[in-house]
Amino acid sequence: MSWSTHDIPDQSGRRIVITGVTGGLGFHTALELGRAGADLVVTARDATKAAETIDRLRREVPDVSVEDLSLDLADLGDVARAAAELTDRHDRIDVLVNNAGIMIPPYTETADGFELQIGTNHLGHFAWTAALWPVLRASDARVVSVSSLAHTSVRGIDLRSLTTEGSPRKYKRWQSYGESKLANLLFALELDRRIKAAGLGAVSLAVHPGISSTNLQKTGVEMGNPFAGSALKQVSKLASQSAAAGAWSTLRGATEESLTGGEYIGPGSLGGVRGRPQQVGTSSTAKDEDLAAALWTASEAATGVDFTV
Repeated sequence: MSWSTHDIPDQSGRRIVITGVTGGLGFHTALELGRAGADLVVTARDATKAAETIDRLRREVPDVSVEDLSLDLADLGDVARAAAELTDRHDRIDVLVNNAGIMIPPYTETADGFELQIGTNHLGHFAWTAALWPVLRASDARVVSVSSLAHTSVRGIDLRSLTTEGSPRKYKRWQSYGESKLANLLFALELDRRIKAAGLGAVSLAVHPGISSTNLQKTGVEMGNPFAGSALKQVSKLASQSAAAGAWSTLRGATEESLTGGEYIGPGSLGGVRGRPQQVGTSSTAKDEDLAAALWTASEAATGVDFTV
C-alpha cells in the first residue's frame, strides 16, 4: 500500500522547525505539517519572502500555528544567533527538518569564506543542528536531512573545500553540488550512528525529493546564465514531479512513527525520480563510515563547533 499525505498522523502539540520554506519543497512540507496540526517554526533569509510564505500558509490553513525565524545558513555567525533565539523561545523541538539549500551557482563564497554550496547546504546545517542539539537531545527529536539523487554523482568529498583556503581544483558547480548533498547524507547517517552508540532517544534519517519542479534549479543557474536556468527548468518540468509530490519523502520521514533512524526515504518509481516515498538505497560512498567520521571532524574544525552527541 503506497504512502500518501493522508497517512500523516495528528501532529497537534508537536513543534517542527523547517529551514528554507520560501521554496517549493519547504513550503509544501510546512503546509502539510500545518494541516496536520503541528506548531511550526519556519526559517528564511529574506524577511519579505518569509512574510509572503506565512500569509500563503494562513490562506491555506487559517488556524495554522506558525512563527518565522530569520536564518542565513551561509553565515555561521547568523546561524549561532538564530539558534540562540530559537532556544530562548522554546525548550522543546520535536522535529528538525534541514531542508534549505542552494543549487549550482557560479563560484561564490559564504560570509566565512567557504564555497557556497558546501558552506550552505552542509556546514550551515551542521552548525545549526549542533547549536540546537541540547534541546533536540532533551526532546528525543527527529532530525530529517534533505539530500538528493545528486549524491550518487560523486565518489567522495574533497575535504579541502571545508577550509577557507578551499580546494585547489577547478570549480565545477555540479560536482560541488553533488558533494554537498553527499555530505548531507553522510551527516544524517553518522548522526544516527552516534545517537545509537550513546543510547539516546533522538532519531536521524535522510530523505530526497527525486526530481521535483521547483525554483531551486532555475535560481541557481540564473545567477550565472539566465538561458541555462530557464532551459533546465523546462527539462525538469518534463521529467519531474510537482513540488508538492517532492515534499512527500520529507513528510514521511518527519512523521512516520515506525522509522527508528538511519533510513533514507525517496520516491519509489523511475529509479527514484518520482513516485510515492519509500525506503531507498544509497551510493556505496554514502555508507563509508570512515569518510563520514572524517567529514564530521572537518566540519567541527570548519565551523568552530564541538558537536558531541
